[in-house]
Amino acid sequence: MRTAELRRLNRTTLDRQLLLRRSGVSTLDAFGRLVAVQAQESNAPYLGLWSRLDGFALGDLTGLLEDRSVVRSSTLRGTQHLLAAADYLWLRPLVAATLARGRQAAFGRVTEGVDLAELAAAGEALLAGRTLTRPQLRDLLAPRWPGVPPDALAWSVQCLVPVVHPPPNGTWRRGGATPFALAAEWLGRPLAAPDPTQLVRRYLAGFGPATVRDVQAWSGVPGLGEVVAELPDLVRLDGDLLDLPDMTYPDPDTPAPVRFLPEFDNLILAYVDRTRVLPDEYRKRICEGSATWPTVLVDGTVRGAWRLRWARTRLTISVELFERLPAADRDDVEAEALRLLEFAAPDLERELLWP
Repeated sequence: MRTAELRRLNRTTLDRQLLLRRSGVSTLDAFGRLVAVQAQESNAPYLGLWSRLDGFALGDLTGLLEDRSVVRSSTLRGTQHLLAAADYLWLRPLVAATLARGRQAAFGRVTEGVDLAELAAAGEALLAGRTLTRPQLRDLLAPRWPGVPPDALAWSVQCLVPVVHPPPNGTWRRGGATPFALAAEWLGRPLAAPDPTQLVRRYLAGFGPATVRDVQAWSGVPGLGEVVAELPDLVRLDGDLLDLPDMTYPDPDTPAPVRFLPEFDNLILAYVDRTRVLPDEYRKRICEGSATWPTVLVDGTVRGAWRLRWARTRLTISVELFERLPAADRDDVEAEALRLLEFAAPDLERELLWP
């Protein structure tokens, strides 16, 4: 792809991801744009939304989790995400097969001989009307399947049964044993029919233009080429890129402000070819094994990494830049790092560390 085309694609992606300027939309409306927000680390959704929304506060997201407008569950790619409750109802059935394949890959051998329908039914019965942590569920399942690793039983239920993970677990700086609640009970609504057409359209609205392979990589759902073939209104752009009709494309010279994105941010993980935001020469420094480290965006692309370190009275952010930047860009990185520290720890001492 020519440099000019790549730059236009970059600016379009940033615009749809609310990263060209902080948006004034509500936190719940942001989920409508982003579809789902990575939540493998409890702080990550807060930091990702702070980078995208004007005036975002910790309580904005925690409140949505507490009033059940947003839920945390294994969905896209079989990993933990936050998403609007209304979207969970159709998206969870769509990723059921992905979760089942992941379960088989991880625990198929050690659960050989276990009737999975029976295991799912047992898990549902134990969770009916209450919330259990994964260790609690494990211990209740273990006597029924002696000889099977108990942790594999509990993890299997998480993959086979639609469950959500209620707060306060998974909220700002709150970890611990993962709690399970039956999704239909927690939300007071049954799950809906899977909707692959909506999946494709919502992905393109938030991440496009992109290819069929991109939406499959982002979602973990295979076979979407057949779905796309049934959407004749989609716009075919250069190469294999697809988009929704009547979308706008920012000028490639639109300024892109410095942004700090958390680990596993979907901006990085939503594409097979990540060069629109992540230069090839830095990919191995950001994507190591199953980890995707927090990134510093400068002029719209990854130019460095960062990490927070908490102490009792102090929060430190360390920033590593992968290349020498002009003084003005370095000043912008420093200013954004200090803003992030103030957001994350307004009552603590704060320190920025450079290499």
